[in-house]
Amino acid sequence: MAYWLVKSEPDAFSWDQQVANGTEPWTGVRNALAAKHLRAMRAGDRAFFYHSNLGKEIVGVVEVAREAYPDPTEEVAQGKAPRWCCVDMRAVGAVPAPVTLAAIKAEPALAELALIRQSRLSVMPVSQEHWVLLCRMGGWAAG
Repeated sequence: MAYWLVKSEPDAFSWDQQVANGTEPWTGVRNALAAKHLRAMRAGDRAFFYHSNLGKEIVGVVEVAREAYPDPTEEVAQGKAPRWCCVDMRAVGAVPAPVTLAAIKAEPALAELALIRQSRLSVMPVSQEHWVLLCRMGGWAAG
């Protein structure tokens, strides 16, 4: 299993909406590196759901329910192949104690986390070591 972090602005799509919808396509990614990460996701991989801009904190855990397929929100010119992809994410559960960006930055062991190094990236890998530490910080059982 691989681990990820996906970011969403809560005023556009929030954790509460993810929970209410259960499984939801993760659409609208328009960055080549983030799209590459989406294509690398496999069913069963887990991801932190991070509220960006407002809140700036890990608030939940989602699981890849369907691997990459063409993003239906992309406008594709006739005769052209789709460029962007999405995956379906299923809500697993809320993090008992949301992990703020400030807490993440304050933890020296997380200095190499992509959230710190590539803060504008909306989909990023998380190492197993970082996953376990972030789960501990949020009171989430690491499984």
